Amino acid sequence: MMRSALVTALTTATTAALLGGVLVSRASAAEASAAEAPAARAAACTAADADVYTPPASVPATPGTVLACRSVTLSQVPGNISMSAWKVLYSSTDNQGRPVAVSGTLAVPTAPWTGPGTRPVVAFHPGTLGLGPQCAFSRQLAGAYQDEYEGDNLAALLRAGYAVAATDGPGYLDGQTHRYVAGTDSGHALLDIARAASAVPGSGLSRQTRVGLWGYSEGGAASLWAAQLAAGYAPELNVVGDASGGIPGDLKEVAAGLDGSAFSGFLADAAIGIQAAYPTLPLDSLLNDQGREAVKTAKSVCVAGTVTALAGKSLKDFTTAGLTLDQLYQQRGSDGRTWGQVLDAQKLGVNLRTYKIAFPVLQYRGALDEVIPTATEDAVRAAYCAAGVKTGWKTYPGDHILTDNQAVGDVVSWLGDRFAGRSAPNDC
Repeated sequence: MMRSALVTALTTATTAALLGGVLVSRASAAEASAAEAPAARAAACTAADADVYTPPASVPATPGTVLACRSVTLSQVPGNISMSAWKVLYSSTDNQGRPVAVSGTLAVPTAPWTGPGTRPVVAFHPGTLGLGPQCAFSRQLAGAYQDEYEGDNLAALLRAGYAVAATDGPGYLDGQTHRYVAGTDSGHALLDIARAASAVPGSGLSRQTRVGLWGYSEGGAASLWAAQLAAGYAPELNVVGDASGGIPGDLKEVAAGLDGSAFSGFLADAAIGIQAAYPTLPLDSLLNDQGREAVKTAKSVCVAGTVTALAGKSLKDFTTAGLTLDQLYQQRGSDGRTWGQVLDAQKLGVNLRTYKIAFPVLQYRGALDEVIPTATEDAVRAAYCAAGVKTGWKTYPGDHILTDNQAVGDVVSWLGDRFAGRSAPNDC
């Protein structure tokens, strides 16, 4: 799966952890007028590459509006699949209900759709890529930078005849910070690229077509958040199923295993990403010089670099008061909310009477996952089952990275059954 840099970093980190005994776990009128100009520019998808990553001066309040697009070749999708593809800048909504712009990629097979109805769309959120701007999934797919990506996943979907709308996730535009593991922001971004897909000139996609959601690891949490938010936030989308794997369902539980471990770089990314999504939370004021340098590093590199540079580090190493995680959770932001309260608000499988899911879900994990604790993945499954969500479940023999690839065939087949209207298995 051409992820040598990340696999090498994770393998090295795992070995170090075993040798050292480290615990490893892993509309106003003004708005309407502002919307018209970007839409006109996007009509022929001739935007410059830089325009896709430049935050617009204003963002229309209608989520899924195409703000800019550019035809591209996805050199990092294997298999020489004939397709049309575009980088896309589109409107979404943050956790405070404010319009934001997000970047992503749309790919549509050239071969005519021969299945029932119109060509389905899979809205895809990648796993952890890192916080550096060069790490954005759309940049990697087009070959501008290569570290860890899921080109094989997209290739399998395209070979099956499905269109793929892959979000970068919020915060990869110039001057921004990726809102890593921020649930509402990520879920909105995924649903909104599904909305935007049919509005991309030349896509040939229908607004009413069937939509599937898919993500693994960070992407798994994002796709489950999209599933939870779909009925209330994007009721016009015909979502027929969601597949989510390697799910960090409870960020506190995941953090407990990551702090001081070989994979503590993921914890650093999470702290930075959550604070970017909830800027009233204190972070810089808590850090010592080493902590500020760690933040600088994390914001400039991709996932392999983060894992390598920050392996074995603990929160107490980076804070002036030597804070533990529990002490960090007590730190209060200027709006009165604590770190702990904000992290609890990201927890999956909570308030499912409000977050009603009316379509089947497939959850899966690796038996040897060394990054995400099994308990939190099992807890999300149990919560969904208790809420009456038809939930499929599968375990693979791999670790966190290998499981992503091992599940591809099963996930594409499962999504195909949902697009065909077949009954979904329920493993509750």
